[in-house]
Amino acid sequence: MDHITFLVAVVIVTALAFDFTNGFHDTANAMATSIATGALKPRTAVLISGVLNIGGAFLSTEVAKTISGGIVDDTLVTPGMIFAGLVGAILWNLLTWLLGLPSSSSHALFGGLIGAVWVGAGERGVHFDKVVEKVLIPAVASPIVAGVAALLATYLAYKITARARQDSVTKGFRFGQIASASLVSLAHGTNDAQKTMGVITLTLISAGTLGHDAGPPVWVIASAGLAIGLGTYLGGWRIIRTMGKGLTDIQSPQGFAAEAAATTVILTSAHLGLALSTTQVCSGGILGTGLGRRLAEVRWGTAGRMVIAWLVTLPAAALVGGVSASVVKHGGTFGTVVIALCAAAVAAFIVLASRRNPVRADNVNDAHEVTVRAAAPTTVGTVA
Repeated sequence: MDHITFLVAVVIVTALAFDFTNGFHDTANAMATSIATGALKPRTAVLISGVLNIGGAFLSTEVAKTISGGIVDDTLVTPGMIFAGLVGAILWNLLTWLLGLPSSSSHALFGGLIGAVWVGAGERGVHFDKVVEKVLIPAVASPIVAGVAALLATYLAYKITARARQDSVTKGFRFGQIASASLVSLAHGTNDAQKTMGVITLTLISAGTLGHDAGPPVWVIASAGLAIGLGTYLGGWRIIRTMGKGLTDIQSPQGFAAEAAATTVILTSAHLGLALSTTQVCSGGILGTGLGRRLAEVRWGTAGRMVIAWLVTLPAAALVGGVSASVVKHGGTFGTVVIALCAAAVAAFIVLASRRNPVRADNVNDAHEVTVRAAAPTTVGTVA
């Protein structure tokens, strides 16, 4: 019993650590375009986003229920499997953050859990029909829907304001961006914070603390909201640079269109319990605005690298989650400690590597792409 209690505590802490990485990994989803157009100052943007992420966590629990009782069989899952899955998700989040790639934190989580449960409980532990229905189909459809909606909205925005004064148009849409970016942040809280709630709830169910099909307790909702909000406030500047400057040159009408389209898709999916990737939705919206503005440049090389990351996220996280689950399954407490130490070492290496080319609030709009230099500079920057 003491071992189970210790392991459950470890899993909850690890889940909140994932939630934290989800926050700074996905800050760009809500605020990259507002920062790129100058609608909001970088630090102000991440503060607003963090607060609204916390608020959004309390609006719905439908996605949390999908995680806790949808894609895997909660009667076969153990806390050790969940821990292993979270390790896979966290390490993938950190690696793609280092490279400045806006990959899906959601799919990293799903992949880690699927790989860990498959290894730990066998194929019957994973509800593959639910994976297809709730994860894969939304993964394909949502960025396309958001992209088409943003394309049409961008076209209409420029058409309607074609004869207006440019400075008035820019100022008006910048105000609109503040509202639309805030709604994306709120929507992000209703979708992504719930995924951690679902993981912790699944852990409590597997340990016998909660009943089958139980929803997340209030303390789980609050802690998940706070963790993702804090991560958001710290700002994932590396990914903000890629989404704000790397895909297309964003003007304020485009930023408003992208955020409005993304908000609609995310809130609709949260209501339906579809655990989609907010990163894919927002990236699709940004690409749509590039196609919707005449003569806008779309950087297809960056978009291509991003799509490749989307395709490999789920299997890569599943592989790490599966290997970790095997070690935990056969090693017990010792195996859990080994995996935790290895994950901490890899995470520390990634953070140190990021300091070779720091991206901060004061230089986030300086370049299109994030690179990692081979040698560290003489000054050490803050975590981007």
